[in-house]
Amino acid sequence: MSKEYDLVILGGGTGGYVAAIRASQLGLKVAVVEKGKLGGTCLHAGCIPSKALLRSAEVYATTKRSEEFGVITKDVSLDFSKVQERKEKITEQLYKGVQHLMKQGKIDVVDGYGRILGPSIFSPMPGTISVEMNNGEENEMLIPKNVIIATGSRPRSLPGLEIDGEYVLTSDEALQMESLPKSIVIVGGGVIGIEWASMLHDFGVEVTVLEYANRILPTEDHEISKEMQRLLKKKGVKIVTGAKVLPETLEKGEGISIQAEQKGEIKSFSAEKVLVSVGRQANVENIGLENTEIVVEKGYIKTNEYFQTKESHIYAIGDVIGGLQLAHVASHEGIVAVEHIAGESPMPIDYSLVSKCVYSNPEVASVGYTEEEAKEKGYTVKVGKFSFRAIGKALVFGESDGFVKLVVDEVTDDLLGVHMIGPHVTDMISEAGLARVLDATPWEVAHTIHPHPTLSEAIGEAALAVDGKAIHA
Repeated sequence: MSKEYDLVILGGGTGGYVAAIRASQLGLKVAVVEKGKLGGTCLHAGCIPSKALLRSAEVYATTKRSEEFGVITKDVSLDFSKVQERKEKITEQLYKGVQHLMKQGKIDVVDGYGRILGPSIFSPMPGTISVEMNNGEENEMLIPKNVIIATGSRPRSLPGLEIDGEYVLTSDEALQMESLPKSIVIVGGGVIGIEWASMLHDFGVEVTVLEYANRILPTEDHEISKEMQRLLKKKGVKIVTGAKVLPETLEKGEGISIQAEQKGEIKSFSAEKVLVSVGRQANVENIGLENTEIVVEKGYIKTNEYFQTKESHIYAIGDVIGGLQLAHVASHEGIVAVEHIAGESPMPIDYSLVSKCVYSNPEVASVGYTEEEAKEKGYTVKVGKFSFRAIGKALVFGESDGFVKLVVDEVTDDLLGVHMIGPHVTDMISEAGLARVLDATPWEVAHTIHPHPTLSEAIGEAALAVDGKAIHA
C-alpha cells in the first residue's frame, strides 16, 4: 500500500510534530512517522517528566524547611510512587494534547519505523519512506515530495560502562525508578547531570558528581559555574572536577564502586547506583541514509541554514543535526524547514539569540555570549552584576542566592550576553532574549521600568550596574 504526500516527517518529537503543524497551516498534505509516542524524548523521557520530578523535589525540600516561613509541619515524608504517578499524569495529559493537534491539523500519524529508500519505481529520487508497521502488517510506502528527518537522539554512554538499568543508568532508566537509591554517583556535570544531582539531593539521596572538565556546567559563564558549584556543595552534594572516570574499574555487588583519576591520583567512589550523563548521540543509524547522498559528519547530519541536506528535498532538524540540542530549538528549526519547503522566506536562526535553561535548584538561564566567549571573539567587554540578596521578592521567597550578569560591548554598548543563577530565572530569561533580538543596550533595559517587588528587578539593576549606577547595590 502506498500514499502520496507533500511532506513526510520521520519522528514525532517536539521538532517533528511542530513542523507537521506548521506544514498543515501552510496547506501541505503531511504525514508523521513515529515508532513510539508522539512528543518524543522531550515529552516522554526528558523535558516534561524530569521537570515534574524536579518540582516534586523542590516542594519536598521547601516543606522540610517550612518553619522558616512560619508554617509548622510534622513528620514530612516522601511517597515516591505518588511522585511518579503525578509525573505520568502530566505526561499523559500533554500527550493527549499533541494527539488532538494532529487530528485538528488533519495530519496522518503512521505508527511504525520509517526508513528512506533509494530511487525506485515509486520515485526517481531517494526519499520514499518504507514504514515497518507497529501492528505487524505489511510495510506501508509513503511517497513524499519532501522529507524532514527529525529522529532525535539518545543518551550517550562511555565505552566499557554498559547500561544495565539496575546499577548503571542513563536518564531514561532513572525516570522509571520505582524507588530512590540511598546514594548515587553521577558521571557528568553538564546540564542533565546537574539537574539530576539537584533533584536527587532534594529528595534526600546522597549525591556525588564526577565531571571531566575543570568545572561543572562547562558551557555556561565561568561565574555561573562557580556559583552553582558553591551552592550545591553548600547543600551537601559532593562535586569532583577534573575527574577522568575509569569504566573498567566498575564493580557491582550490593551497590557499585568505580574509580576516577584526578590530577594523577586514583580515587574510588561507592554508591547504590551510577547515573551516566555524558551527552546524547544522534539517531542516524538504520534510517536509510546510506540510500542517499546525505552527509554525516561526527555523527550528525550536515545541513545548510534552511536545514536542507545534500539531497535538496530532504531536510533534517533537531538533535540529529547537533548544535543546540534543545526542544525549543528543534521546534524552530522545523518551522524554518517547513517554510522553506513551502516557498516562504524564513529567517535563518541566529543561535546566539537562543535562551538556554538549567532547571536545577537554583535554576540557571542564559542567552548570548559568555564573558569568555565575548573576549575570544575580540570584544572589549564591561560587566554588570546584581545579587538576588538585594531583591525584596527573593527574600520573600526565601531564595536569595544567585545573581544576574550582563556582558556588554564596551565600544558599542550592545548587549552581548545575559547570565542568571537564582530563583525562577528560567521564567525570566525571555526578557533578556527579547533584548538580544532587539539589539538592546543596558540603558534601554534599565529604563524598562520593572515592577516592584519582582525578581525581574535584578535584570534592571544589573543593567544599571554595567555603568556603576545600580540603585540598591
